[in-house]
Amino acid sequence: MAVIVQKYGGTSVANPDRIKAVAKRAVEVRKAGYDTVVVVSAMGDTTDRLKKLAFQITDSPSEREMDVLTSTGEQVSVALLAMAIHSLGYEAISFTGAQVGIVTDSAHTRAKIVKIEPVRIKSELSLGRIAIVAGFQGITHDAQITTLGRGASDLTAIALGAAFKAEVVEIYTDVDGVYTADPRVVRDARKLPVITYDEMLEMASLGAQVMHGRAVEYAKRFDVPVHVRSSFSRGTGTLIREEAKSMEKVVVRGVTANKNQAKVTLHGVPDRPGIAARIFKRIAGEDINIDMIVQSVGDGGKSDISFTVVGDDLKRALAVVEKVSTEIGAEGVNSDDKVAKVSVVGLGMRSHSGIAARMFAALAEESINIGMISTSEIKISCVVESKLADKAVRALHSRFGLGKQMRARRKRKEKK
Repeated sequence: MAVIVQKYGGTSVANPDRIKAVAKRAVEVRKAGYDTVVVVSAMGDTTDRLKKLAFQITDSPSEREMDVLTSTGEQVSVALLAMAIHSLGYEAISFTGAQVGIVTDSAHTRAKIVKIEPVRIKSELSLGRIAIVAGFQGITHDAQITTLGRGASDLTAIALGAAFKAEVVEIYTDVDGVYTADPRVVRDARKLPVITYDEMLEMASLGAQVMHGRAVEYAKRFDVPVHVRSSFSRGTGTLIREEAKSMEKVVVRGVTANKNQAKVTLHGVPDRPGIAARIFKRIAGEDINIDMIVQSVGDGGKSDISFTVVGDDLKRALAVVEKVSTEIGAEGVNSDDKVAKVSVVGLGMRSHSGIAARMFAALAEESINIGMISTSEIKISCVVESKLADKAVRALHSRFGLGKQMRARRKRKEKK
């Protein structure tokens, strides 16, 4: 029997009524003849509340204990959803990530999946039961509870979808698909019916909060069909799939802003071979991901090196960099947590020139200064002041004609 995996985020299971609504959707899939696996997040803001409790106890809670603590939120959700399905007259059984064989490495709070051994799920599905799995969590080879990182219930669902070769993984959230920009920032933002894995991966990593970036990467690697939908409506959402030739005609598909960014600068770094490698090797050793890197031209045997990290990693990054700075004889370190990364993304960009010039011109017209620049085949990113991020997104969305009105005008011209 074909498998459908559904994932419901925190807002979708925020209270008993919403949990009952999710139960009805899961039962509908089972009644349609599919083996059904449902992955759920913690209810509403449960994870935030649990983290707040931890920091009321100590300013530096153990990462291992944080995983033990925050993983409890999903256990509440899966048990309640199983009860809701039982009340509808159908069989369901709830599992933690550990119980269904989601094995991870030992990087607490940001673990990576090593393998999945879903023997128990297969057994329960064969009995006609709906399997409900706690998202966001797993277990190491030595039985330590781990979590996959904030928002990683998506990753749990995609990984299970790959393991079962699911017909589709439905990601249910509080929005009805992927938009050309955040509709809360750009009123004229348009829902995309289809988007490629590569485009979605870039948008997710650049600040679009519809899907977890690692989940999209996993879906691309194993060619898992994904449908992003709203848990509050019945309409179709956005399909994420491999690219098609027709998609290459669209130059820019979306604009994103990521305000959870910080910039670190080492001043007066000795300008000699091996120094940069030494700096970034130490940072990598702390599992801190670096995004943009800029090194100034050496002056008097010295140069400045700037790089960006996720804002949540700033404190750890500074601890490493300040120590390395002293060891290599640099002149000092400073940081800025009031920056944002604004990006334009599109598969067609790799075959069109002039996109960067148009982007920079649009920002210049709004008097938005660019601090750093990064490019790839399908995206261009700029670091700007965080207070100007929304303004930048609106300017770029308009400049590249991504809105509903502009698209309607183009269609009318094509008909003529």
